[in-house]
Amino acid sequence: MFRTDISPDGGMLFAPYPAEGPPREASFWMKNTPSPLDILFIRPNGTIAAIASNVAPFSETPVKSGEPVSAVLEISGGKAAQHGIRVGDKVRWAPASR
Repeated sequence: MFRTDISPDGGMLFAPYPAEGPPREASFWMKNTPSPLDILFIRPNGTIAAIASNVAPFSETPVKSGEPVSAVLEISGGKAAQHGIRVGDKVRWAPASR
């Protein structure tokens, strides 16, 4: 929330989601987010369960995963379509360096 921009090839990864337990249905909103986002909901096996495209800035309408997920990736609105990202695609990431 309150981020004014995301770098062109950047995003925000929420993983594991939820941090306090097993996978569960995710629900995000855009109340304090001024830029449209694509929200990718990721299953425990790393496949994309759902994509919410170009979610409207400042919206208080919940955007739900529709099934239990273990990660959520937010990227700039339109990037999923631009890169041909689809439901069922596999997502991988490396742990953050410390």
